[in-house]
Amino acid sequence: MPAVTLKLPQDLKTRINNLAAASGKSPHAFMVDALAAQAAREELRGAFVASALAARRQVARYGQVMEAADVHKWLLALAGGGKAARPRARKLLK
Repeated sequence: MPAVTLKLPQDLKTRINNLAAASGKSPHAFMVDALAAQAAREELRGAFVASALAARRQVARYGQVMEAADVHKWLLALAGGGKAARPRARKLLK
């Protein structure tokens, strides 16, 4: 594994050392875990944004949308184990 030098303000270094000790980890392991978690969050955020942009393009192309309240009601029914008809798509009103 290649080494990386990271300059930290003293107060942050102290916080990391204290948190690492409290969690039974070395400061190195704590920082690796923190960086991995942040990288995963950013990857998920990027995928979410890409999905939202694709949905926006699809709406622009086809002009079909569903009412959010209808979708929420449908999802709640499914989550509760019930059966529910999928909401109907309608033409986007501009």
